[in-house]
Amino acid sequence: MLDLLEESARLRRDLLVELKGGKRFVDRAREVVANDGQEWAIFRAHGRVPVADISFCGPLTPPEPSYRGKT
Repeated sequence: MLDLLEESARLRRDLLVELKGGKRFVDRAREVVANDGQEWAIFRAHGRVPVADISFCGPLTPPEPSYRGKT
């Protein structure tokens, strides 16, 4: 899950996120930080969310198969 959140921030890709309470949203992570012994995902529109509260996250659209950027 951390890899997906960090990839969203790095590549500016939207994610489908579901929280443990059932709430779902689509947003893009800005960064993932550790603070007070807890990891937090900082989203563009939804602010700071504890990573432990996220039950699922995945790409909104499947990544394009490409060799771009591979060496």
